[in-house]
Amino acid sequence: MEELGNNLFQDAGPGLAETFDTPGTVVAAPVAGLAAAALLSACGGGGGGGAPAPAPPAPTPPPPPVMPTAVEASRFLAQASMGATREQIARVQALGYAAWLEEQFASPPSTTRWDWLVAGGYAVEANKNGEAGADACQWRKLLSAPDTLRQRVTLALSEIVVAGVTGFVGGGWRAFSAAAFLDLLEANAFGNYRTLLQQVSLSAPMAEFLTYRNNVKFNAATGAMPDENYAREVMQLFTIGLLQLNPDGSLKLSGALPQETYTLDDITGLARVFTGWNYDLAGGDTNTPDFKRRPLVQTASRHESGSKSFLGTTIAAGTDGINSLTQALDTIFGHANVAPFIGRQLIQRLVCSNPSPAYIGRISAVFNNDGGGVKGNLRAVVKAILLDDEARNAARLSDASFGKLREPILRFTGWARAFKAGSASDAWAVGNTSDPGTRLGQSPLRSATVFNFFRPGYVPPNSAIGSAGMVAPEFQITNESTVVGYINYMQTVVSRGVGDVKPDYAGLLALADNAQSLLDEINLVLAAGALSASTVGQMVAALDTMLCGTDAFRLNRIHAALVMVLAAPEFIVQK
Repeated sequence: MEELGNNLFQDAGPGLAETFDTPGTVVAAPVAGLAAAALLSACGGGGGGGAPAPAPPAPTPPPPPVMPTAVEASRFLAQASMGATREQIARVQALGYAAWLEEQFASPPSTTRWDWLVAGGYAVEANKNGEAGADACQWRKLLSAPDTLRQRVTLALSEIVVAGVTGFVGGGWRAFSAAAFLDLLEANAFGNYRTLLQQVSLSAPMAEFLTYRNNVKFNAATGAMPDENYAREVMQLFTIGLLQLNPDGSLKLSGALPQETYTLDDITGLARVFTGWNYDLAGGDTNTPDFKRRPLVQTASRHESGSKSFLGTTIAAGTDGINSLTQALDTIFGHANVAPFIGRQLIQRLVCSNPSPAYIGRISAVFNNDGGGVKGNLRAVVKAILLDDEARNAARLSDASFGKLREPILRFTGWARAFKAGSASDAWAVGNTSDPGTRLGQSPLRSATVFNFFRPGYVPPNSAIGSAGMVAPEFQITNESTVVGYINYMQTVVSRGVGDVKPDYAGLLALADNAQSLLDEINLVLAAGALSASTVGQMVAALDTMLCGTDAFRLNRIHAALVMVLAAPEFIVQK
């Protein structure tokens, strides 16, 4: 993965050079001594009438836990947050990994995207047919919300259970559809995956995106069939995938051949469940956006009242809409594929693209049973993913098969979080960053299709990754155009901010006259120390050609250093 990353980014240097000149072990009690004392006591103390045997020595207490170094804490935050900060690095060092996770699990959710839109005056009819606020309400959370783990998991879920702004068609209010959908994912980020499936299936934004809102039952007179879009994708993408899996994610074979998880008949049968669902207008209309966050309701006359057969089960004829939905999702959630299929993707989004079968197996086990007999506990799954030895073991840093390409959103949020980028006006005017030639080539909740920006099984063609039998999802949106577009965009963002979002480099100014100190700090916070001494040495040499001694010169050096680090393959590949 690093080799391909280097190949893609090797030509970035000359353009950047031009910017440089611009204004324990637990020790057990002594077993032999305790055994001897017990034997003497049993034999009357070794003699008649003597003094009692002395009490055995107290067990040696276990050594205190070894707390993470600053580099280890920063690496952990690269997997568990929207971006490391000096304060969060110190917090992880003070608490340790597990306690930091518990603190984040217990942290209160920040203001919802929906409430921010309403407070900002976006819920006026003039905005009904536009997207005003759709991007800002998302960037605000990603760049500044204190519940950083919750935001990271929400982003991960949004790339597994996919809906997109441009696909929210029906009833207008696209910004509020985006807010409602992401707020729903966030509310369930540490909850249960089965609950999440129910709420997603009843959400107006998903019903718009996958076209089952107002879906009608089979009409014998016209031959009209129920829309099968959601029935297909809820199985293929949100729960069980196309092929049957073992708990460790490997293919379950029959006669050396993979086995499909469902057939066209299963899709057709399941589609009958998703009929008759429509907006809950609660006696009102669509002139205010409130209906976008209310669960769908049933129009009984449009719901398929006959039996519904799929995945080896049949829902009896006459079962109403909500009970049909609940039974259908119970059946899907009960499939053995859900744990390895969703568990592997969560590992990919947080830690690495090619988790070992053993890693997937351990996470599948937690997904199926959180220790209390509960299946689908996302809090337990996320904790297990981030604390697993495969995620934490420093030996993985030298493993060429370990790691993942940082998707552009995370590169951007890593920079913004590290240097406290803020919006003084609370407008968060970053905008749509989808353009691959001039911006990031990726923007939250703006995937063009339900298949996400990149597929979990994507293999770069004619690559060393493919030859090694590995996958690299994020490389699906990485090419010559996006590489150059990203670097050019970040060069501007680093020096000027974007929209009203501006960074704070006060903490770097004191270091800027010393190139080594400046780069050591940026390497720690942005790249978790991943930049090699050789890479840093080349960057130091470049910075040493630049003027210093005034704040203007220092800012130039800071800008150049940041762009070099943000463009470095050792930063781009998260280890």
